[in-house]
Amino acid sequence: MVHYDVLVIGAGLSGLASASLLAKRGLKVAVVESNYHPGGSCGTFVREGTKFDIGSAMLYGFGERGFNAHRFLFNSIEEEITMIRHKELYAVNFDGKRIIFYPDIDRFVAQLSEIFPSEKKALKKFYGDMGTMYRHIMMDNPTYASTDELDKKNSAKGMMKHPLSFIRFIGLLNISAYKLLKRYFKDPAIFKFFDKLTSTYCYTTTKETPAVLAAVMFVDNHFGGSYYPAGSTQMLPGKMEKSIEEHGGTFFYGATVSQIYVKDGVAKGVYLGQGKLIEADDVIFTGTVWNLYQHLLPKEAVKKKKLAWVNSLVPTYPSGVLYTLVDKNVIPEDTLPIEMLVGSPDRIDDSEVTAYILSIDDKTLCPPGYHSVTAIGPSFVKWNTTDKKVYLEQKEAEKERLLGVLEKRFPGFKDHVRFVELATPLTIERYLHKNGGAVAGPKQMIGQHMLKRQHIRTDIAHLYCAGESTVMGTGTPTVTVSGISAANAILKDRGMEPFVYHPNQKNFVRIIEPPFIMKDLYSEASPLEKKIMLKARRCRDCEHPTCMAMTRLDIRGINRRIAAGNFVGAKQCLDEYMKQNGDFIGEDFEKRCIEKLENGTPVAITDIMSFLREYDHGSKTDA
Repeated sequence: MVHYDVLVIGAGLSGLASASLLAKRGLKVAVVESNYHPGGSCGTFVREGTKFDIGSAMLYGFGERGFNAHRFLFNSIEEEITMIRHKELYAVNFDGKRIIFYPDIDRFVAQLSEIFPSEKKALKKFYGDMGTMYRHIMMDNPTYASTDELDKKNSAKGMMKHPLSFIRFIGLLNISAYKLLKRYFKDPAIFKFFDKLTSTYCYTTTKETPAVLAAVMFVDNHFGGSYYPAGSTQMLPGKMEKSIEEHGGTFFYGATVSQIYVKDGVAKGVYLGQGKLIEADDVIFTGTVWNLYQHLLPKEAVKKKKLAWVNSLVPTYPSGVLYTLVDKNVIPEDTLPIEMLVGSPDRIDDSEVTAYILSIDDKTLCPPGYHSVTAIGPSFVKWNTTDKKVYLEQKEAEKERLLGVLEKRFPGFKDHVRFVELATPLTIERYLHKNGGAVAGPKQMIGQHMLKRQHIRTDIAHLYCAGESTVMGTGTPTVTVSGISAANAILKDRGMEPFVYHPNQKNFVRIIEPPFIMKDLYSEASPLEKKIMLKARRCRDCEHPTCMAMTRLDIRGINRRIAAGNFVGAKQCLDEYMKQNGDFIGEDFEKRCIEKLENGTPVAITDIMSFLREYDHGSKTDA
């Protein structure tokens, strides 16, 4: 039996962050993932020649300044990634007005002052105060640790530098964002506007949202910017998968953990289906707090008080996601890649939808003449789980409702749809293990926020947690920080050097301006590597790949890795297959490729496999 230093449950962003850092430090790491690819809600699937973002596509934390946790991570693992910087952050279509979130905070405040003229002075003071606090707390003393894992010496150093800002910041810990806003504003309409911001950021109203979070959320994007991975969101987990495999890490895809192995109060590994045991010195769990305590831990290892606390947590609302391909001309030229559509200014309801049209900035996502539009919003339907016919009828009605919401913002939208698919809350739970389709786990609200959430260290020795159920909560930069914190906790416990910020750290994040087009794709690769990567990128990443129907060769996984530049991991897959099964006949695979069956031209599986057989990681391929 193979024994690992660390076993990570879940290949979402937090799990990948943990695993990549630990593998970089030389530990023997394994990642268990029930899906067939990494990323969780941050990734893509392919339909009609289009890459659709599964969920997470509003990405922060890559900027030169601000709370740039993703930049810190990629610099720490020394993995290159190219990010497209959105010219404007996003737009909010609110109460008949279109509010553009400019990176320039002064320009943004001037715009808000025109919409809320009676609050002009208050807006300037509010954003000025929040900006000063943000610079003092988040920028002058960068730290990438969950609150429960903060280094006391480092925190004290920052506090001594700006004591007044720290006192004010701590004072916001247990009051609501609404109470903070009441100190500045009087116009009832502006409170409705801020309600929409907090509901979009962390699925809570201003009365639910802790002021300490709101103070950061309201200004963070203006300092750090908003980004998209060049080539699709799958590049983000793909690059971390690459780093993990290049440093000796192992992935178990399509493997579901049935129980965490606990002996004498110590986590010692996991059981997979059919009782297979994988042992490890340390275990990191990255899923929801409900799945951990209600299902995966042995009942005798969970205290009644802990279980009662878990059962009392309020989840974020369930969500649905509509994926559409539309004619390009139905989307106006001034549309931003991210548009928040507010149906009712007075309450959070299912007319509140965020539309992601990332093909505006990344032209590689869909065929010319089209745009991919992903619309995410709350879904309050009581979904029928027993009658398939009723469920499909509900699904069709919900699809039409969401198309109607998009139609209001983009007149003629319905008539220009060329493809449409809906993920219901049940779909989200099935594929992402998010209970009830609650995409952000427990609400980050007063009473169950920050230190009142699941900590990185659990009551069970050698069991650590990361992800959106933990102290950091919702959002891609925050779950990444939780993964960094879990990795550092293990490194500290092992007496190894943790990953901390250094001002002279070499940069591996390349920022480019839109638009990103096909000729820009893989521009850093050698000519032959680029050719092979473009061939692999044609793979649909099918859930049920016809090319693999009669083979154990992971063609889908190999193509996914190559498309992200992970030649080492791809070659490992091929070598492992050939060790056990001998050579392969690529032509047979191509005959069964869905691209050949439907469009006449298969993915060039033979060329890809032949390239891999000769691939030598130690030499650069230029021919």
